[in-house]
Amino acid sequence: MNPAEPQDSPKTLLAQRFRGFLPVVVDVETGGFNADTDALLEIAAVTLRMDDDGILHRHETFDFHVDPFEGANVEQAALDFTGIDIDNRDAVPEMMAIPDLFRAIRRAVKENGCSRAVIVGHNAHFDLGFVNAAANRCDAKRNPFHPFSCFDTATLAGLAYGHTVLAKSCQLAGIEFSNSAAHSAAYDAEKTADLFCKIVNRWRELGGWLGQVVEE
Repeated sequence: MNPAEPQDSPKTLLAQRFRGFLPVVVDVETGGFNADTDALLEIAAVTLRMDDDGILHRHETFDFHVDPFEGANVEQAALDFTGIDIDNRDAVPEMMAIPDLFRAIRRAVKENGCSRAVIVGHNAHFDLGFVNAAANRCDAKRNPFHPFSCFDTATLAGLAYGHTVLAKSCQLAGIEFSNSAAHSAAYDAEKTADLFCKIVNRWRELGGWLGQVVEE
């Protein structure tokens, strides 16, 4: 996967909605909780689009199974939780996955006339930490993501639906969720994207952002 990177585009409604940031939903599956020592095993990113009526939708999904980096820690409990069999899957090194993912995200940023991407995740700082650690290991240039800002759907779902667990929050939002399919990075990222879009669109229906451009 090596998408071409287009020239900058005029600002879209989506760029106006989040002050020039493109929300990109990211989910990682890992070998533990420590981003510096534990393996990144899967990473998925879902880009979003906004239609002419200002309604946010899920767009493209980019998904990589990743080989543990040299010396990485992989906890058996993490594998039992996710169901990942690291010896029987089509995986690529971080040095391939991260640059390919970043190129795809930079392309989406330019297509939407945005200045950079911002991670959306369920407990987003966990995902952001692993993305930043992997980018540092790969010495990846032009990381498209904001280094510390993010949108957390656990917090947003707690506000909107009174629950912070992804599966339950999706159910309360009327989004179908399969527990048997969960803990795949692509599946969780797509469900998180659906949840984020649902909350953003519902806020608009209630009289929130209606396409106004706020000058800074």
